[in-house]
Amino acid sequence: MDTISPVVGGISSLSYSHRFMNPKIQRALEKVIQDLNDETLRRSGKKRDKKIEKIEAGLARARGLIKDAIKRLSGSQKLLLEDDDYVPQGEIYRNAVVFHRSYLLMEKKFKIFVYEEGEIPLFHYGPSKDIYSLEGIFLGLMEKNTKFRTQNPDLAQVYFLPFSVVKILEHLFHPIIRDKAVLGRVIGDYVHIISTKYPFWNRSLGADHFMLSCHDWGPRATWYVQELYFTSIRALCNANTSEFFNPKKDVSFPEINLRSWNTSARLIGGYPPLNRTILAFFAGGLHGRIRPALFRHWKDKDEDIKVYEDLPNTFSYQEMMKQSKFCLCPSGHEVASPRIVEAIYAECVPVLISQTYILPFSDVLDWSSFSIQISLSDLQNLKHILMGISEDRYRKMLEGVKQVQKHFIINDPPKRYDVFHMIIHSIWLRRLNIRIYG
Repeated sequence: MDTISPVVGGISSLSYSHRFMNPKIQRALEKVIQDLNDETLRRSGKKRDKKIEKIEAGLARARGLIKDAIKRLSGSQKLLLEDDDYVPQGEIYRNAVVFHRSYLLMEKKFKIFVYEEGEIPLFHYGPSKDIYSLEGIFLGLMEKNTKFRTQNPDLAQVYFLPFSVVKILEHLFHPIIRDKAVLGRVIGDYVHIISTKYPFWNRSLGADHFMLSCHDWGPRATWYVQELYFTSIRALCNANTSEFFNPKKDVSFPEINLRSWNTSARLIGGYPPLNRTILAFFAGGLHGRIRPALFRHWKDKDEDIKVYEDLPNTFSYQEMMKQSKFCLCPSGHEVASPRIVEAIYAECVPVLISQTYILPFSDVLDWSSFSIQISLSDLQNLKHILMGISEDRYRKMLEGVKQVQKHFIINDPPKRYDVFHMIIHSIWLRRLNIRIYG
């Protein structure tokens, strides 16, 4: 988190240094920047918005307290924070004390307004099982939350657009016509409705609004409203920098494949190191750019590395993970993989094989302390790399996996520091990264 500390800026000075090869995207970006500048000019000399100034003053104090924690840690002063429930500490965090300070401030100050417009099943509802489960679970938990959700939009620091990309595609996407623009029509109409009815979208050009999607087309769904794409907070499982995922404003959250609504207790836990007789394990479909290379190098090539496209019926997927020291988590069609969380649940050290992927909660978590990252070019050396990890380092990573489980578990009702709260905290950090002028 200390590497993505709050950046105090203005909505008129959001920085985009990247230049896109696609002329259409580049023109859209330039239009958004021009709109931001025009909005700043329009506000010049006008009466200030006292409500937003009050909100920004509170956020400024929060930024100051977090920066104070960073300064204290870099100096000789100690920062002691009390917490009856849990005190973050250890190598799994980039900066445990600063994360703790920020988390406690979030609990105290953060308020979210959920727009009530829109009807089920496209809005206020989503899948709560299988690979896109967190999309529906977060929607459901957020709607009934009383700690962060406020019914008074004037008190909110962020505004949630409660549409479900999965449900829009499930109900409106024609499998033969395959008109992807249906996403644009639904989401564009929705933004038009809330921007006409309320002042908040236009006040910030969407910069203090967020959407959440675990669908592969989550990034695509935001393209049709360019402010949503370029300036709003996008919480995505498909956190792919090649699709303009921007870590300064966007949130990466994990893909969790659930068979039932909540995390089953039987999925949590694994065997001790002495009972983990498999060096590395993977079972999954052959698709994407990375998995063909994994299969080419290791399928049926080595007894210590078990790679399957179709796991034999006599084998249990969960048991194989619990018996393995390392669980291979290669990207498929998209960068995110539910195997990362499955490995964490099974207390199997994840081996991350991906490109252009921003890992979940990586502004807080130090993934190098409890996982291994392998590049595509190093796949042929996979066994050599894993065998070269000392027993002491492996045990430390295993302890890190056990400790980090807390942040990936789904609870109903939510419990502090679980995956629901970690998503909220990531959105809190992104809101601290901007300043909206009144």
